[in-house]
Amino acid sequence: MRIGISLTSNHPEVTDPRQGAQWMVERAAAARRAGLDSLFVGDQHLSPTPYYQNTPILGRLLAEWGSAPAGCLFLLPLWHPVLVAEQIGTLAAIAQGPFVMQCGLGWGEDRFAAMGVNMRTRPSAFEEALDIVRRLLAGERVSSARRFRISEARLALRPAEPVAVWIGASAMPAIDRAARLAEGWIASPSLTPEEARIQAEYYRERCAACGKAPGAVVLRRDIYVGESPAEAEAVLREALGRGYRGIPAEALVAGTAEEVTERFREFARLGYTDILVRHLTNEQPKVLGSLARLAAVRTALA
Repeated sequence: MRIGISLTSNHPEVTDPRQGAQWMVERAAAARRAGLDSLFVGDQHLSPTPYYQNTPILGRLLAEWGSAPAGCLFLLPLWHPVLVAEQIGTLAAIAQGPFVMQCGLGWGEDRFAAMGVNMRTRPSAFEEALDIVRRLLAGERVSSARRFRISEARLALRPAEPVAVWIGASAMPAIDRAARLAEGWIASPSLTPEEARIQAEYYRERCAACGKAPGAVVLRRDIYVGESPAEAEAVLREALGRGYRGIPAEALVAGTAEEVTERFREFARLGYTDILVRHLTNEQPKVLGSLARLAAVRTALA
């Protein structure tokens, strides 16, 4: 099993905008020291709290990263596909290793309205955008007169190697879409272990129905690797006390390196190939300490 990190881009507590960016830089460097297998950032628009946008922040973080895979999430219905392809071309040129494009439908009526996009048509917009991005990255000259009106677009700066696509999906139709269209599927951080089992089985079934082997089977987990059981429990209690992102307690992972390793092994037995972690706390010393201890987890599972 591989362990990567999906860095927190939302920093509601910062008063100096440079502070959150510096935290992300330090965390990317710590993830590299821990030998983690991948680095990602998310995508969100019109956030009510400070949110560091995906393409510029990843460009900076890649200076701290190595040759392991890296990438970012694109909520495709909210982006023009030519712009997405251009951003990927540049980021892939900066990256020392493979680039992975994560993508999803997006959510929030207010966000879609602010971006001038019809939320009800997002599934078809997603599939159309993904097709255009892939064709541009492959070097095709693309025209389209559908939702995205494009005339003779062609990408000159393209990745040196193929870009894998991982689709984040929770609803069954969306998991089916991931099986049909992508090289990987990302399961929600809110899934309980039983829900994670059911959805992984469904994804493999849909891949078989499409005549393809499953690619990356990825699970997002919010975690904390503590110095001791008591310290990890204290961080978990504090997170639950503030209603941590609405995620149920049984979907969160906190414990010593040995305890976290065993929890992750359970997901490996369910067929997950990758776990992408985010931290239960945003206190920088605790996050950096957890990342240092995560190195032992990664070594045990490698």
